[in-house]
Order: sequence, then C-alpha cells, then structure tokens
Amino acid sequence: MSRTARIRLSKTVAHALRHAPHEYELELDDQGWVDISALLAALRAERAEWQELTEIDLAAIMDAADKQRFEMARGRIRALYGHSLPGKLARSPATPPEILWHGTSPAAATSILAEGLAPMGRQYVHLSVDVATALDVGRRKAPAPVLLRVRAGAAYAAGVAFYAGNDRVWLADRVPAAFIEPTPR
Repeated sequence: MSRTARIRLSKTVAHALRHAPHEYELELDDQGWVDISALLAALRAERAEWQELTEIDLAAIMDAADKQRFEMARGRIRALYGHSLPGKLARSPATPPEILWHGTSPAAATSILAEGLAPMGRQYVHLSVDVATALDVGRRKAPAPVLLRVRAGAAYAAGVAFYAGNDRVWLADRVPAAFIEPTPR
C-alpha cells in the first residue's frame, strides 16, 4: 500500500472511530472499542479500492504512523485519543422525533418494507434525523440508495423503544414494517 493510500485509510479510520461512527454504522462500546470485522466491512463499503482490506492492512497503518493513534486487541480496535464525540452513544429510552429516516440499498428496502427494520448483526437499528444523513448512509450500501420514512412517533406510541444516539442518529431495537414507508425519488 502506498504512503498516500495509507494516509487516506488512516484518516478514514480516525473519522470513523473518533468523530462519526454513526456515519459508518459503527457502535463503539463505552471504552471506544469496535469489532475489527465491523470496521473492515464499513471501510470496504466506503471505497472500491478497499474491497480486499484486511486486519493486516490496519496493523500496517498503525505501524507506519509517527504517533500511536489506534489500538487493536482481541479482535477489536479503537482510537486512543482525539475523539470529538460527546461520549458513548447513549442508550437511554427517549421519545423520538415524529419522523426519522433510513437509507439503504434497493434490495434491502424490499425486505425492510415487508419485514421491518432489524439490527442485522448490530446491537441496534440506526435511524437518521434528516434526509441528507440517511442518504449518506445509504450510499455506503448502493450508488442509488432508497430512502425510507420511519413514522417513529407512531411506532413509539405503539410501544417500540427508541434510544437517543447523538444529534443525527436515533437507535431502536427493531421497527415493524407497519411504521416504514418508501419515499418517492
């Protein structure tokens, strides 16, 4: 991997682990750790040239760095410093906005509209507070993402638990299909 490619990868990993894990659909634990497999999946979705990215590549950017910015242990990775996050994503039950958004691939949208939103190997379903954020997330899954409108207020009134994430992301255990609708493109 060239020096330029290592720098680009390092900056993206820093962005994902320090500043905007929600943009990569990552959930950091209370000490900032995330599974390496989840980070690799997010990075592979981010850039075509990272499709073959491995844990060895992550270790290489760490070894080549002038400062130790990341730590890997037991199949997990974290940024050691420089976080701009207010802390761990809060998992406190809260009343969500009336409408939330979810960006996804056309194939996944068909399933979601039939079966609802499920965490799919993650701890929570991620929902965006605005269309732009949802589309950014959706573009990680498909070049032309589908935007889904989630009637979060109605779902909450029906007993669906929502959790405040940060200023752009809300979390839920799952959202039934009855509260999800496609948006026209």
